[in-house]
Amino acid sequence: MRRRDLIKGLSGLALSWPLTARAQQAARARRIGVLIPFENENDPQVRDLWPAFKQRLAELGWVAGGNIQFDVHFTTQNIERIRAGAAEIAASGAELIYVWSNPGLAAMKQATQTIPVIFVLVSDPVGSGLVANLARPGGNITGFQNFETDIGGKWLELLKEAAPGVRRVGVLYDQNIPANVEFLRTAQTQSSLVGVTVVPAELHDVADIERVVMEFAQESDSGLIVTPNPLNARNTEVIVGLAARLRLPAIYPFSLDPQKGGLISYGFDTIEQQRGAAAYVDRVLKGEKPADLPVQAPSKYQLVINLKTAKALGLNVPPQLQQRADEVIE
Repeated sequence: MRRRDLIKGLSGLALSWPLTARAQQAARARRIGVLIPFENENDPQVRDLWPAFKQRLAELGWVAGGNIQFDVHFTTQNIERIRAGAAEIAASGAELIYVWSNPGLAAMKQATQTIPVIFVLVSDPVGSGLVANLARPGGNITGFQNFETDIGGKWLELLKEAAPGVRRVGVLYDQNIPANVEFLRTAQTQSSLVGVTVVPAELHDVADIERVVMEFAQESDSGLIVTPNPLNARNTEVIVGLAARLRLPAIYPFSLDPQKGGLISYGFDTIEQQRGAAAYVDRVLKGEKPADLPVQAPSKYQLVINLKTAKALGLNVPPQLQQRADEVIE
């Protein structure tokens, strides 16, 4: 081979190396750790939301099994499993973490202060000490909060409007979740204006649910506010069944709850939040920092009423309330 041809060949090979390196880098799957405090992907609280998140990522060019790889930990609401899952993800080499719920985010905050974290389904992240500020969260964490703390008063107003005879309302809440405590507080603040007495009904585990609800139902003209937390979400069917059997009007935080037989719900668009979180994941993978991405509050709330349940409870839901509903189940 002539010297000139050899040099030309080597030059061409050298020029191809950056192209090859870039192609290999583009093909490298980005590793995402996922912490979800429910049983598995078929859990009723998961089966619509997790696919919505992945679908939005795919629309943005991130395909599972292709250029993105998920390391998913379903932990149930057991706090020890949540903490263990958070520690495993933090040590796994994930370059970004996607986490659900206040307990999940609290565990992840303890596990890492460096890996970017995007959260969903978290209440009052500032009051819970999970981020420093909504506009500029700082550190490695940002995401989407679910309910602002004054929603407790709104739930009370809507329950009273749907069931005017209610005089006493129990708030099923978790004392260990600061946002739940704030929901109780804002409901108590609103109680005198609505004309009801608000009573704390603290739950620690599944065994508490039937005992606490049955004790509360012993007084007439009672109703329930079911706050958002992993214990209540995982046992919605139990609570709905007890409310029906004990003839307790109840308001729930998610639109799925009236579909299970709950009387009324008022909450944010959970699917839209998952899609927003996917967009934040896309932005961080492309180089933006969580500290510069503001924590987002819900922009849309949905009111759902189950008239079949209302009829079973002997309630005539006012027509004006039905007209304001986003969905009426008959």
